[in-house]
Amino acid sequence: MELREFFTEDAIKLELDSTNKDDVLKELISLLKLDEKAEVMLYKMLKRRENLGSTGIGRSIAIPHCRSLVVNKLRVAFGRKTAGVDFRAIDGKTVNFFFLIVAPPLEISNQYLPVLGKIAQFSKEPDVPQRLVELAEPREFLQLLEEKNV
Repeated sequence: MELREFFTEDAIKLELDSTNKDDVLKELISLLKLDEKAEVMLYKMLKRRENLGSTGIGRSIAIPHCRSLVVNKLRVAFGRKTAGVDFRAIDGKTVNFFFLIVAPPLEISNQYLPVLGKIAQFSKEPDVPQRLVELAEPREFLQLLEEKNV
């Protein structure tokens, strides 16, 4: 399993419009192209997860994630905010890179935790934050995932 398999260009936004945590979550959710009711439900689930503790893992990266009935298979999205957003990350710094992961409650292929782990592993690569800053097009993000072989 490779991360590249789960991302599509239309679920990658290299300049988020949002300036706060709640709006970032909503904007990431919108990349999944769900109906309005599903988006509202998913937002509530992600907010609940964030209230347990921020998914801002440091190094300018956050990985908001949850399980929800609004999807029938694992879905992911990536967003970047050059100016950074206060996401209450564990290192106290603003977050520029957001990886959204949503999976159904019961998932036969059980990819939720492995995908979460692979994104965390990818995020720890020394050059990844700078490489994410330099992206000009969504396909370059996909190429970076392939290059890192995660």
